Amino acid sequence: MSGRPMHGAAGRRRARRALPALGVAAALVLTACGGGDSGDADGGPITLRFSWWGSDPRHEYTQEIIEIYESENRSITIEPSFTGFGDYWDRLATEVAGGGAPDVMQQETRYVREYADRGALLDLSEYAPEIIRTEDLDPAVMETGVVDGGMYAIPIGINAHAVIADPQVFAEAGVPVPDDTTWTYEDLAATAAAVSAATPEGTWGYQMTTAIDTSFEIFARQRGEALFNPDGDLGFTRETLVEWWGHQLAVHENGGAPPAAKTVELEAADIDGSLFSSNQGAMGTAWTNQLVALNEVSGRELQLLRFPGEGTQQQAGMYFKPAQFWSASAQSEHPEEAARFIDFLLNDPRVADLMLSERGLPVNVEQRERILAKLTPADQQAAAFLEEIEPDIAPPPPLPPQGAGEVQGIMQQLNEQVLFGQISVEEAADAFMSQVNAATS
Repeated sequence: MSGRPMHGAAGRRRARRALPALGVAAALVLTACGGGDSGDADGGPITLRFSWWGSDPRHEYTQEIIEIYESENRSITIEPSFTGFGDYWDRLATEVAGGGAPDVMQQETRYVREYADRGALLDLSEYAPEIIRTEDLDPAVMETGVVDGGMYAIPIGINAHAVIADPQVFAEAGVPVPDDTTWTYEDLAATAAAVSAATPEGTWGYQMTTAIDTSFEIFARQRGEALFNPDGDLGFTRETLVEWWGHQLAVHENGGAPPAAKTVELEAADIDGSLFSSNQGAMGTAWTNQLVALNEVSGRELQLLRFPGEGTQQQAGMYFKPAQFWSASAQSEHPEEAARFIDFLLNDPRVADLMLSERGLPVNVEQRERILAKLTPADQQAAAFLEEIEPDIAPPPPLPPQGAGEVQGIMQQLNEQVLFGQISVEEAADAFMSQVNAATS
């Protein structure tokens, strides 16, 4: 999950620092002592190191997946390695730089190109479709892990960035939930202000996360632009960024969103401390696979909406994003076995039964269809929303360039300065473009 709305800032800061620790020089001298260290050329036992990030429930069901695979592949031992999101990138950068990368690893959109360009990831196209079966994998996202013709990452599941609404707060305010096929950013600001004005003090129409690069990306795509173009350069104009930031600021200035200090506090509190958790927020942004957690903390059935402008602008800005990817180490001593394990993770129905939609709706469309009845009501709602918007969405953007992991932090820092009145929207736009150019050059 990356473009991570309603996630704490500390993990992102660690993640932003992680890749520089890799070092170009270190990456170029990676040794051949990859993760697997117990196999031999004569069919002896093999150990594959398998690394991922996530919550305790993810760790638990992933261990069950490992046990199934080991029970049917007696010569293979899967050595698990897991941690939280921020610590994961620190650890992975260190392991790759030291020549001890895991054989199979979870990857994220912002870092795939970075690791691929440094020769750290295995080109999985060499093993597809003979070993990694791809015929049932969703073609809408299969190109998202391709770098210069090589398939260095395969999506695990799909989700989308959306607006989330609490219909009960709207009802209490006497304000209708917006028509998401026609509403605009001006409508969002006006609706948020109307909710804030009609509800008790402390209830707000809109919770804006400060790390909102994906929200801007959607706005730019609606105008035929992009966060990054296929060459890795900035793909948007200064005017578009200024216009978007003006819309965000307007929601605060008209009372539709909490003041700066409260917004920053909510950002640090994550989902458990969001306005939704206290039933004091009408709207916010989230990834579709976060709906389950948001329903749980709110005790309510929340609703997913398209972003403003999806039905009124030049083109759709929303898109299906791989929730995460599977990748393999280029330095693995057992690349074929790593590929076979990835095939198992992608295509085995027992994996789909355990994973369900926790890593996004399965990229395997056959398994996706099969598990729908097993999903929670919230997951079924998210699946229905993705199906509803599919005919209208635009293709996903290309992988961002090296250094893109810095973008979210740059946006967050500047957005906080805008909200506190320390810099103008125009100054923030200039600084954002300058700093992102520097980070990705």
